[in-house]
Amino acid sequence: MNTMLFLADGAAPQGGGFSGIISIVLIFVIMYFILFRPQQKQQKELRERQNNLKVGDKVVTAGGIYGIIREVMDAAVKLEIAPNTVIKIAKTSIVTLVNKDGSADIPQK
Repeated sequence: MNTMLFLADGAAPQGGGFSGIISIVLIFVIMYFILFRPQQKQQKELRERQNNLKVGDKVVTAGGIYGIIREVMDAAVKLEIAPNTVIKIAKTSIVTLVNKDGSADIPQK
């Protein structure tokens, strides 16, 4: 109600514009550490896993195909998905390695 009186008199309430800027910057800093930083860390770990692939690794592709790596090239791998069935896929489509018990080691968000 006091705000209404200020506006009715034609005078705007005096505010700390500097404190508003600080709060906006603080919100962006918090968002960076809660949202963007963990996502960048996950992407870095995925790139490292993709670069360290070797023959014999059991992997899962982004499309959900399980297979065993038979050949590693610069940007692609040859993946055996069934006996005598080998496909060539991009390294970037490999999302995780398969554990010894057969479960996929999917990174948690």
